[in-house]
Amino acid sequence: MTSVASLLEPGSNPAMYAVSVLTLYVDLPDTPLRTNAQDQRQARSWFDRGVPLSVVETALLLASLRRTRPPGVPSLPRIRSLAYFQPVVEELLEHPVPDGYLQYLRIKLRNIVDKATPADVQKTASSAEFVGDPASNRHP
Repeated sequence: MTSVASLLEPGSNPAMYAVSVLTLYVDLPDTPLRTNAQDQRQARSWFDRGVPLSVVETALLLASLRRTRPPGVPSLPRIRSLAYFQPVVEELLEHPVPDGYLQYLRIKLRNIVDKATPADVQKTASSAEFVGDPASNRHP
């Protein structure tokens, strides 16, 4: 019998895992406000492969930080798909980061976002899907 606690653990519940990944994704700078079916499939694929949520979060933060540009340098185009992070997930699976690195990345990105002007981190809705239960999302 499955315990209630295990149902709420993202690592053992595909829907919770996907929601966690998609929430992390849309909270990043230069990502859409909403996810789409392809993003949901990507999150589910990582769950099915057994990719730890901490590896996915590290990949999202690391890739976002790699995109930062010094003042006066044009910014990169916005990220349009969760698949953008797939190569970094693979990199981290092959070369794990040391303990504490995820926390370092969280702080580093928070400092950058806190210093940015609203226009620098403006979010755009580029899809009709919403973050939430992947099975309940439908196009309007």
